[in-house]
Amino acid sequence: MEFLQSTDFWIGLVKIVWINIILSGDNAVVIALAARSLPPHQQKKAVFWGSGAAVVLRILLTVVAAKLLELSFLQIVGGCLLLWIGFQLLSDDEEDEGESKTYGSLMAAVRTILIADLVMSLDNVIAVAAAAQGNVVLLVLGLAISIPLVIFGSTLMIKLMERFPIIVLLGAALIGWVGGETIASDVILHDYAVAHPALHYVAAALGAALVVGVGKFWRKGARSASAS
Repeated sequence: MEFLQSTDFWIGLVKIVWINIILSGDNAVVIALAARSLPPHQQKKAVFWGSGAAVVLRILLTVVAAKLLELSFLQIVGGCLLLWIGFQLLSDDEEDEGESKTYGSLMAAVRTILIADLVMSLDNVIAVAAAAQGNVVLLVLGLAISIPLVIFGSTLMIKLMERFPIIVLLGAALIGWVGGETIASDVILHDYAVAHPALHYVAAALGAALVVGVGKFWRKGARSASAS
């Protein structure tokens, strides 16, 4: 337990917690969007299990993240997965607006949270690993502390989404934005991205526009089908 008396340990812990506070915003949005399709009594379970499992996944991912990011097309595939998740979450929102409100399953919500967090955490965990400087105890402890931060953020977002439905659309756009960023960050596009610095922002904006545009078209088609 000598490490508890080390100044470097506590400085590293503060760094990891602060990094997680900064990076947990988009993850809280994903968790809230996935959980809001559940009946009220299951929302807290989805937030808890989704957040906890996502943090454990980040710990495991930290060990191999640097190597994974060297694989061509990995982030392109991951970005496309995020775009698909954005489409699905907007589709769920359309179902929720109907008179006979339907609910999703707890496992489906947790699965959506895990897939989205896995993709969104690929580059984020490198920052956490750098702050930990190889100290596994510091890494695990720092990420464990981040669980209540994500849970609080997700719970707050669910309440805001119920009160301000426009946040659902903005949340889906955020997922699309991160999806576009992820695609543009793939190693195979590195040289092109260096030569064209605007690619990062253009891809992110296109991702957000694609999710919102296709999502609205999807919802319009669903309305037409239900009306006929």
